[in-house]
Amino acid sequence: MLRSGLSRKEIEGRIKEIVGALFRNIPSGVGSHRKDFKLSIKDQEKVLNLGARWAVNQGFGSLKDLEHIEEGGCIEGARPDLVSSKALERGKDQLGTLGSGNHFVEVGYVETIYDPKAAQGLGLFDQQVTVMVHTGSRGLGHQVCDEAIKKLIPVTAKYGIELPDRQLCCAPINSPEGREYLGAMAAAANFAFANRQIITHWVQETLEKIMRISPKMLQLELVYDLCHNIAKLEDHEWDGQKRRLCVHRKGATRAFPAHHPQVPMDYREMGQPVLIPGDMGRYSYVLLGTDQAMTETFGSTCHGAGRLMSRQAAIKKARGRSVVREMEDQGIIVQGAGRGTIVEEISEAYKDVAQVVEVVHQAGIAKKVVRLRPMGVIKG
Repeated sequence: MLRSGLSRKEIEGRIKEIVGALFRNIPSGVGSHRKDFKLSIKDQEKVLNLGARWAVNQGFGSLKDLEHIEEGGCIEGARPDLVSSKALERGKDQLGTLGSGNHFVEVGYVETIYDPKAAQGLGLFDQQVTVMVHTGSRGLGHQVCDEAIKKLIPVTAKYGIELPDRQLCCAPINSPEGREYLGAMAAAANFAFANRQIITHWVQETLEKIMRISPKMLQLELVYDLCHNIAKLEDHEWDGQKRRLCVHRKGATRAFPAHHPQVPMDYREMGQPVLIPGDMGRYSYVLLGTDQAMTETFGSTCHGAGRLMSRQAAIKKARGRSVVREMEDQGIIVQGAGRGTIVEEISEAYKDVAQVVEVVHQAGIAKKVVRLRPMGVIKG
């Protein structure tokens, strides 16, 4: 999530132009790639080792950004040598691209402030223009996952593990297979950090050009960047003692509390920012992690609203409708790689994220700070 120095009124007359420019500057959709940005094998290895640090070293953003990224934008223990040539081939020209499905770049504004002090601490103010970016490790990460599933399915039996579903295949963390997967997964996660960092650069460049303003006037800054599909080794209390555990957050996101050593210094007194995107027609939220999350959910909370309908059901539901026009009638400009992608993402396909966020807020595992309202969205 990015914050800016602009207010809603300053961009609402230009939002269609902004969305169109973002769509041109950030390749989106299945198999999307950049013609102007193809990595050599040597550079790919650096990306997989360094993550967002590599992007910053190349001039995409600043060192300050790294302080506001989970793990500083780089998961330790990455093993690029365990990433296959096929995965590398898929990823070589996909840095700085959005991908498909529910991935998006969303320009919105701060609509509601629940905790004024926390909002101020995050640099957020009423009607402020914000940008959210949701994407990951693209084809490279997908390939790493596919290959791991094929490799681990037979291994599960080897270690005497019974599963209700083959796709839950796994291996003990300290087994050769477990260690290899953690190394390949960390490499893919670092690719994702670099990808979002580079997209941030294209977002900034686009807004400066369309609004005809300088970086100093735009004041686009990273609030936070975090994962929602990753396994990480962390220290947690378990059975009354501190233990090193592997916490797998799938469709969940980290929510560390104030004073935790892994929370950036800028937010150390308030807690880790938690980003909860909704659907393209309603709203998204920023929350803060809590002490209760550490005791009840291993420092985790929800990632998003969650689907109510399959993609096929959503397409059937939207048959005969002009979803883009419906969105425009709501004051939201949407552009996607194809009609199918937009139709799959209709609001009815998702739970109301306001209800989901209220549950985690009342449960005390994350606390509400602000609600964001979309103005323009690009989809893959």
